[in-house]
Amino acid sequence: MAISIVMPALEMAQETGKLISWLKKEGEKVTKGELLLEIETDKAVVEIEAPGEGILAGITAHEGDVIPVGQTIAWLVLPGENPPVQAAPPAPSARATSTVARSVDAVPIASEQAPNEAPRISPKARRLATELGLDITRLRGTGPEGSITTEDVQSAANSKASSAASATTPASEVEPLSQIARLMAERTTQSWTSVPHFFVVREVDCTELVAAQKRLAPAIEQARGVRLTITDLLVALVARVLAKHPQINASWTREGIHLRHDINISVAMAVKDGVVGAVIHNAHIAELGEIAVQRRDLSERARANRLRPADISGGTFTISNLGMYQVDAFTAIITPPQAAILAVGGIVDRVVPVDGKLGIRPVVILTLSSDHRVVDGSRAAEFMKSLSEAI
Repeated sequence: MAISIVMPALEMAQETGKLISWLKKEGEKVTKGELLLEIETDKAVVEIEAPGEGILAGITAHEGDVIPVGQTIAWLVLPGENPPVQAAPPAPSARATSTVARSVDAVPIASEQAPNEAPRISPKARRLATELGLDITRLRGTGPEGSITTEDVQSAANSKASSAASATTPASEVEPLSQIARLMAERTTQSWTSVPHFFVVREVDCTELVAAQKRLAPAIEQARGVRLTITDLLVALVARVLAKHPQINASWTREGIHLRHDINISVAMAVKDGVVGAVIHNAHIAELGEIAVQRRDLSERARANRLRPADISGGTFTISNLGMYQVDAFTAIITPPQAAILAVGGIVDRVVPVDGKLGIRPVVILTLSSDHRVVDGSRAAEFMKSLSEAI
């Protein structure tokens, strides 16, 4: 029996996915779990595994195509079996046809609506149109039944910018956004404007942390072939402290506060088009060497655009470390649905009181951003106290 290959939904807000490449050719045998294709979502470029076994056939999507979530793009069939015949997409209506026939030099215009009929537009596209200052009643929708998609909004914005640029002497240029960069902008805006952030800052003596890295690194490098970093140590410490403070490892829902029993630390990693959160699952029970190996592998795959769905999903708490950029301190924006994120500055030598005298110690500034609907001030302070003592 034929198995359909569809454009997967890797997150709730995802509407489409861009096909980057097929890792198998039509007619080749595919085994279940084998890497089959690469797609770009709003978060990252990820590799998708085959859902079953068979011969790859009936490919309808090609590199660069942007495809709605859930649409069949190929089949896995038995030897000698033909892929099912798919229904042709609905023919464009007269209303849509008349819209397409208008001047291509103008900003796309909405298909004619009945009097007082609101344009069909997804919530995501509506938010983007508001951010870009576009009138949705003037946009042409290419989605089902003429609905306006995020691609329609971005196309209108690009057309508007191009028209304005050609009419005047250009004084600047607009750099097009990738799906990753666009969603990062949308997500941070949504989080900052809808989640009540508050911040707790603590300066922590890192003498023991630095000593532990120097002491443990040689054995881990010899056994695992990877260098132990301060971030690895912080992932382990934060995860174990979260086990004692479950309110921090939680999410806000309409029904109430969702306490998570799994502790999955998302590590913010810089990539070409923005930042992705690569997840180390069950970090509270993982050994240091295992954390170091996972962090290195995730970092390498992120830089090579080879992340997989499991690599970027399920995070319950995020660590963002900018210490390697000589940043003293910063505040970070929460990644929904998580309730908190820890911003880590650089470890620097400072003059501090030591046993009633002045001494020089390595110190780091930690900033916890919390969702006040989930975490109150005392709980945030208690978590930071426990983390400081653990460090």
